[in-house]
Amino acid sequence: MLDQSEKISALIITYNEMGYIEKCLDSIEFADEIIVVDSYSTDGTYQYLNNHPKVKVIQHGFENYTAQKSYALKQATHDWVLFLDADEVVTDELRKEIKCKAKKESEHCAYWFYRKFMFQNRPLRFSGWQTDKNYRLFRKSKAQFAKEKIVHETLIVNGTSGILQQKLVHFCYKNYEDYKYKMLKYGRLKAKQAHKKEKKFNYLLLVFKPFWKFFNHYIIRLGILDGKKGITICYLNALGDFERYKELQRLGKKEKMAYFLVKS
Repeated sequence: MLDQSEKISALIITYNEMGYIEKCLDSIEFADEIIVVDSYSTDGTYQYLNNHPKVKVIQHGFENYTAQKSYALKQATHDWVLFLDADEVVTDELRKEIKCKAKKESEHCAYWFYRKFMFQNRPLRFSGWQTDKNYRLFRKSKAQFAKEKIVHETLIVNGTSGILQQKLVHFCYKNYEDYKYKMLKYGRLKAKQAHKKEKKFNYLLLVFKPFWKFFNHYIIRLGILDGKKGITICYLNALGDFERYKELQRLGKKEKMAYFLVKS
């Protein structure tokens, strides 16, 4: 029987990913090409990538996650794309499943991946992440990123989707400051996205939304069973929501100030 497997382009976007990117690249050496779009890292990531024998690295200024991933997608040579974050690792079992799906006559044109979250190399089993899934494998010709989403980007697929059985390993938490920086950055980008949609700040959301995020992830979604790890993750996720509404307040004040300056 003829092998119907097609070539795969592996894509990653990076900014200061030393400590993560090495394991990610080791796990995707099976890909026919690996393209990394780096937004001018300052920690040696670009130099490491530039010296990697299997990687084509391109430096490109960061506007938002969707714009950066859309740019990376344009660089792919092959139709089947494996799009990973720098802190994700493909296991041997998942690699076999990916190669089985990336075929000419595949029943779907895109596949969801469930993720196994790792907190400093230890599994994080709950804390709201147990049902998390993302598109990671898809046909370039059948998918594009929604332009209006600038964080937690959304893939629009022209066709049917499947779900892979094996999980992608996600090293979400390296240390406290790293994860805090990530959550604050996401919060500010979400605020920018909301501001563009003309959503207004109010104090009720500033108080209620972070509280609800913590309660939902720690109690309802069983973060309490993750022990100290659960407290840390749930608190920082809630902090990201707090930053979102504080930034929305700042953007609103800035807009009003600009309006009054023009009028005066």
